[in-house]
Amino acid sequence: MRKIQCVFILLATTICGLLSSTPSRAQELLTLEDCRSLAKEHSKQLHISLEKINAAHYSKKAAHTKYLPHVSAKGTYLRNQKELSILSDRQKNEISNLGPNGQARINQLADIIGEQLPTLKPLIQSLGQEAFTELNQFSEALIEGVRTDTRNMYVGAITLTQPLYMGGKIRAYNKITKYAENLAKEAHNLQLQDVILSVDQAYWQVVSLVNKEKLALSYLELLQKLDSDINHFIDEGMATRADGLSIRVKVNEGEMTLTKVQDGLALSRMLLCQVCGIDMQTPIKLADENITDLPVKSFYTNFDLQRAYFNRTEIKSLELATQIYDQKIKLARSEHLPHLALIGNYMVTNPAFYNGFEKKFRGMWNIGVSLSVPIWSWGEGYYKTKVAKSDAQIARLELAEAKEKIELQINQSAFKVNEANKKLKMASSNLDKANENLSYAKFGFEEGVIPVSNVLEAHTAWLSAQSEKIDAQIDIKLTEIYFNKALGKFTE
Repeated sequence: MRKIQCVFILLATTICGLLSSTPSRAQELLTLEDCRSLAKEHSKQLHISLEKINAAHYSKKAAHTKYLPHVSAKGTYLRNQKELSILSDRQKNEISNLGPNGQARINQLADIIGEQLPTLKPLIQSLGQEAFTELNQFSEALIEGVRTDTRNMYVGAITLTQPLYMGGKIRAYNKITKYAENLAKEAHNLQLQDVILSVDQAYWQVVSLVNKEKLALSYLELLQKLDSDINHFIDEGMATRADGLSIRVKVNEGEMTLTKVQDGLALSRMLLCQVCGIDMQTPIKLADENITDLPVKSFYTNFDLQRAYFNRTEIKSLELATQIYDQKIKLARSEHLPHLALIGNYMVTNPAFYNGFEKKFRGMWNIGVSLSVPIWSWGEGYYKTKVAKSDAQIARLELAEAKEKIELQINQSAFKVNEANKKLKMASSNLDKANENLSYAKFGFEEGVIPVSNVLEAHTAWLSAQSEKIDAQIDIKLTEIYFNKALGKFTE
């Protein structure tokens, strides 16, 4: 019996735990800051811009290595059709066919060898005849001995190159990569602002539609109550069937309006989920949904234009682009200036030429200076420099145009802020009047002194006024965001 009770208690505890955990998973409460954090975490565009910053950073590091000496190794194997020969074919033929024995034969050999090795000629002539008794064998040995056997050649080299002057190319390239890294950071900041702006738009759109859904439900309830009341009045002879039909039409319109609002709300929630990186089927609830009257604050629209230029990411990006194009002018010009570099090598060859011709790997080192001076290229450098100057001028003009557009954007945003504030005041005033009018219409209808058409008009006016007030409050929220973004003060 106790075992059964224990099993029952354990099962009941498990079921209660599951039931208690279901609501927390079923719906997630999110604040505006939560949505922003989720969007920043899951935005693929932000991750792409971060990777671009990393790429620009490593490009800057790679550019800095151009100042440092570079070491490279190279190996080559060559199979030559012919080998290098110290003696010509004619000399080999004459050595193989020397004249009769005697001093004339010695002189003939001295003349042949002396053509290539003049210092050996007197030495050969001074030798006695007895030294060349076997001159034919000596001739063959001589021809074979001076063979180089260079048909198979192996060459290897280790080279160190230290740039000394490259026409300003290295310095310009380093500045370009530095500006490019800063440009990637500004692009990331701009992308971050766009992500936050899209989150705020989607968030307040959901809040607006939630309030309009409540408004549509309230309006539909009023119409349904009015429909119920009109039926009683029809039974008592105080209203006509036409009045009842007109109310029924309004009820159907209210139901259709509610359906449209709910569909729009569902799509807006899905959009917010997509922006935040949440599964679109996940039910979410926003912290500001239950606020019936959104708190809004008025703020001044005075601004410092130069400060706005300084804060705007777009201006910073265009200024960096202008600096990059200025460096590209120097880069284009450097291609047609002298280049000076220090070079050191250690080279090995087989056959080796340093101790006769040996079938061994032997090497030597050398050090020197390399100077390259362009002389004539049909004006190519001049034209490329002109192209780079035109690109730099285009960047300056784009910067000037962007400043003009930003000034216009700031003024437009300021006008929209002032317009939204006026719209809210008018909407609040209209709502007060609509509430008063609706109260009088309902009272008069209940007393039988006001027709049902006036009551419907009062309900419609109240619905319109309430909707306009919600829109005005959301507009103030959004116009404040747009204005701060236009001033470059858009923060997370």
